[in-house]
Amino acid sequence: MGNGIGAWHAIEATRRNHALEHAAVAVLLERGGFRRSIVGRSTPSGFYIYGRLSRPELESAVAEALRRLQRGEEEWAVSPFCGTNLAVAGTLAALSVLAVVGNRSRVAQLPNAIVAAVASLLAAQPLGRLAQKYVTTSPHLQGVRVTGITEYALGPLRYYRIDTEQAAA
Repeated sequence: MGNGIGAWHAIEATRRNHALEHAAVAVLLERGGFRRSIVGRSTPSGFYIYGRLSRPELESAVAEALRRLQRGEEEWAVSPFCGTNLAVAGTLAALSVLAVVGNRSRVAQLPNAIVAAVASLLAAQPLGRLAQKYVTTSPHLQGVRVTGITEYALGPLRYYRIDTEQAAA
């Protein structure tokens, strides 16, 4: 790991798992509609899905998501529900408000700060999608395979760990 290759592999693996997580959630929502709440979180070795769904339902959705991404359907890697969008929106809004207010009177600059924040939030949607596409996800899943799905329960909450294996580059 001293040469950074291990860290780079972990980042790329997380980006691919993030894409697979998005695609799996999209398949689940496509099949079950927007009546459900599903949350995901990616790691270098796989991802977690939190939500009320059955293991067979999840297994089927993950398999379909992997097939779609491996067929080159890259659009499945980017999600309008991703936390990256919130991070981009928050960062842009904070920076724009700081730039507008500066060292001037905060009260006097409030209207300008509101306009700057709203403009930032409008810009955040397309910029968040670009950040996902080029920074936080990678749809290139050739050589990626699912090695296991484990179900966990924490009180009434069910969640799943989806383990992946990635071919060496």
